This record gives sequence, structure tokens and C-alpha cells, in this order.
Amino acid sequence: MLIHELSALSSDQVAQAARILREAIAGPSYKAPGEAEHETASFLGNDPDRFAMAALDGELVLGWIGAVKGYAHSLELHPLVVDPPLHGQGIGRFLVQALEARAAADDYLAIHLGTDDEVGGTSLFGADLFPDPLAKLATLTATPRGHPFFFYRKLGFEPVGLIPDANGFGKPDILMSKRLARR
Repeated sequence: MLIHELSALSSDQVAQAARILREAIAGPSYKAPGEAEHETASFLGNDPDRFAMAALDGELVLGWIGAVKGYAHSLELHPLVVDPPLHGQGIGRFLVQALEARAAADDYLAIHLGTDDEVGGTSLFGADLFPDPLAKLATLTATPRGHPFFFYRKLGFEPVGLIPDANGFGKPDILMSKRLARR
């Protein structure tokens, strides 16, 4: 498994990356015609504040990770997707480690992300998170469906906030961050 810049991939590989984005994200995101292709194309080098890396096995795209520059010292991880039949094989961890190495080399102090719960993977789904949403965040647990929050926790990301109803009532965005280095 090797890491390559998404912008260096062939058009067939970029199409593979868009398919993976459409299929790997639970919920309604990137399902409309052309939506996954448009999002994938936004990482192909035209925007200096966005870049992405793909994990390849030969010519086959296994998954990819994007990054968005929005703060001077913290980089947003968006998105991380792995071809669904390949989940659980360490590809996501490998991609996050590659992003962490690049971010540290570029002098970022942290990586942050939002992990929406639009499908019921956490105890926060369907709940009225007001008042005191942060107290409810502290009691977050998994449901049998599972959620990426717990994957990111294993990689050292910590919950740092919550946007209640970000995607509709009871569909929050859970904010997480990981420090890379101290200055």
C-alpha cells in the first residue's frame, strides 16, 4: 500500500475515489448525481487550501483522505473514506497517519474534524441536546450501528465540541481534535 497525492491520480483512479466517497459515507451525503465527483474534484489542486492523499494497491484506490486549511495552526481532516469491502484492514489508520505526518511537516499543531451522526451511530442521535450539550457529549456511547467517532478516539482524537441539530433535529456534528506537536 502506497500513498499518492490525489491530484497525481489518473482520471480512472479519480473516478474510483469518487465512487468510494459515495459508498463509504453513511447517510445522505454525496449520494446525489455528481455530488461525490464534485467533492473529489475540489481536491485536485485548483484550491490551495485543499489537498488529498490516496492509498493505492497498484492502480487500485483503496481509500483517500482530504485536508482543508482553515486555521493557521490546525488542519481539518475532511473526508476520510475507505472502500467499504476493505474496512477493518488498517487503511483508514494508514491514511490518518500519513496526514498527521504531512501536517506536522507543514508545522500544523493539530488536526480537527467533524463527525456527523445522521444515521444513529451514537447515543446523541435523535436526542434533544439542549440545554447543556457539552454535558450530553460527555455521556456519548455507541449504538450497535457503530460510528466513526470511536475509530477517531482510538487514533487519539478527543471530543472538543458539539453542534446540536447541525444536520436536522437530533443529528449533531461531533467535533474532535488531536494535537500533533507543542511549540
